[in-house]
This record gives sequence, structure tokens and C-alpha cells, in this order.
Amino acid sequence: MRKRINILNCPIDNISMDETVNKIDISIQTKSHLHHVVVNAAKLVYMHKDKELYKSVVNSDIINADGQAVVWASKFLKQPLPERVAGIDLMQNLIKLAYEKNYKVFFFGAKEEVVSEVVSQYAKIYSPEIIAGYRNGYFKREEEKSIAKTIANSGADILFVAINSPKKEIFLNTYKDIIDTSFIMGVGGSFDVIAGKVTRAPLWMQQYGLEWLYRLIQEPRRMWKRYFYTNTMFIWLVLKEKLSRKQTEASI
Repeated sequence: MRKRINILNCPIDNISMDETVNKIDISIQTKSHLHHVVVNAAKLVYMHKDKELYKSVVNSDIINADGQAVVWASKFLKQPLPERVAGIDLMQNLIKLAYEKNYKVFFFGAKEEVVSEVVSQYAKIYSPEIIAGYRNGYFKREEEKSIAKTIANSGADILFVAINSPKKEIFLNTYKDIIDTSFIMGVGGSFDVIAGKVTRAPLWMQQYGLEWLYRLIQEPRRMWKRYFYTNTMFIWLVLKEKLSRKQTEASI
């Protein structure tokens, strides 16, 4: 039976990292299709305003909690998730799986020098045999269908898309039937981290849900308004949901 909870009107799979990897492995082995997405506090807030983003997320086959704040909210709302399943960590685990199981991976997104560096690194660490192809994330709207066909023709078992939200979610939801790859996943800025262009927060900050603060320190002028808004709104929406659930329980 499928294990899912609901936070801020978004279904989230109540599964661990190992369970997620196992589901993906089975999907690739059976040549079926899985569309994966992760949600954090900011994305859940934006989903309240952006109907196309909301539709693209809830139509996915696996929805993991990427942000530690979402895990804390699940416990506060008495629907505890087992752990955070960070998109970049899942990607790293799946690259290793691809090497072990002879799966092929397509990398789509970021600047040309970034995605080519990511491919180069993984080819050296594992094997060039896992690389189905790659493409940078700069394109015109009229090129989208052609890109989807290129990915489909690459023979990839896994597709990682490193483009900002909501563009990557909408692209995958729109073209997943054409892409026809067993596993597709948006990974945001993960390519920049792997290529060494951006530094990831220390482990202790990740565990305490402070990756947003680390990024704010790195880019204060660009990020302070975004994080002030999304963090405040997320807390407010979770508190509203908690109150609404209490009222519902009291009326039963």
C-alpha cells in the first residue's frame, strides 16, 4: 500500500532514501516510468500561487521532502516523515547505482562549462559508459520538444534536469511522455555543486535545516527577500493547517 502524507495540500511520499532508491531501481529494471520531484519550504509556498507548478508536482510519481523544514512540519502536524531525502544526495546515490547496474544517465541543465564538468567528473570517478549524453540548460521555448526527443533517443535510463523551479517541473510534466525515460528527476542547482561552482552547507547546517542561511550568507543581496518571504509564509501556512486540523478533530 502506498504511504503518503499531505502537507499544505501537497502529497509527500512517506519513505526513506533507501526505499526511494529501491523503487527507482525496480522502475528501471521493469522499463516502467517514474517522474520524481522534491519539495522544500519555498516550493510548497510557491505552489500555493502557481497552479502550473502545483499541477506539475502533484502529478509526479514520487514526491520526496528535500527540506529539513518539511520534515519538521510533518512531525508538528503528527504525520512524521522518516527522514529528509535531499535531491542532490539522491542524485549521487543514483549515479553510483547506474555504475553498479550498467544504467545510462542523461544530464540536462546549467551552463555548458558546468554540465560538461559534471559529466567529466562522473566519467572519471565511475565510467564513461554511464553517460548517455548531456546538454546545457539554455534554450528557447520552441526547442523544448526537440530536446525531449534528443533525450529519448539517447537510450538513457535516468534523466537529471538541473534547471530552476518552476521551469524544470513544468518541462518534465509537459514532455515526460516524449522523453520516455524510466526515471526523470529535477535536481535544481546540484550540477553547480558537483562542478565546484557553489559550496554546499556543512553537514551540521544541513541537519539543522540551515542550508538556506548558508546560501543567504553567500548571496545576501539576491536571496534575503526570497528567504524572508518563503520562510515566514511557510511557518504561517503550517500553523494555519495545524489550527484547521484541530478544529476538524474537535468537530468530529
